[in-house]
Amino acid sequence: MEQIRIVLAEDQTILREGTRHILLEYSDIDVVGEAADGQQALELIERLHPDVAILDIRMPKMGGVEVVRRMHESAPNTRALILTSYDDDEYVLGLMEAGASGYLLKTCQAEELVEAVRTVNSGESVLHPAIAAKVARLWRRRQVSVGDDLKEPLTSREREVLELAAKGLRSKEIGEKLGVSARTVNGHLQSIYVKLGVSSRFAAVMCAASRHWVTLNIEDHGQHGN
Repeated sequence: MEQIRIVLAEDQTILREGTRHILLEYSDIDVVGEAADGQQALELIERLHPDVAILDIRMPKMGGVEVVRRMHESAPNTRALILTSYDDDEYVLGLMEAGASGYLLKTCQAEELVEAVRTVNSGESVLHPAIAAKVARLWRRRQVSVGDDLKEPLTSREREVLELAAKGLRSKEIGEKLGVSARTVNGHLQSIYVKLGVSSRFAAVMCAASRHWVTLNIEDHGQHGN
């Protein structure tokens, strides 16, 4: 079994150690580096190129938003999973726009964190239901002046993919619904990102929701996006 390599960044030692112990209880996860501040986290990510970086938002020397923004340039294959106590509007939108793959609150259960790591590593995204509702509201407000016109419109198949993504389905599940492979679904998603000017699935879904192309199913599937 190939392990998911993790860099864990948390400035509170007891929380970092506790999270590490939780993760290491699972045989498919390995914590390859730990950081007590944002600068150290970025250096570890750039050196180790882990599969997933678990980051807090408020850290000494460099905040989570800046770490996510810079790691996408230096370690593009590392996915960022935010684990934090903060759900302030500025952080939520900032991290979404920076390209974080997931956003969990520290009130989550251990099993939720582990499942989120696996989900993010698979190329999907995770969004805490309370955060999903907030993001939808914030994105709608941000996009209120944006019309439905795009330089290149979405195809009917891309619209179908977006609608299913808004329902919380993962790429494999979307592919099964449409009778295509997960790889084909991911290809459609990449095209959608380019056309909408976003960098993640939940950003695409929120953008589509703000334009009233899709209806979010937050209550049932609020934790999944990309």
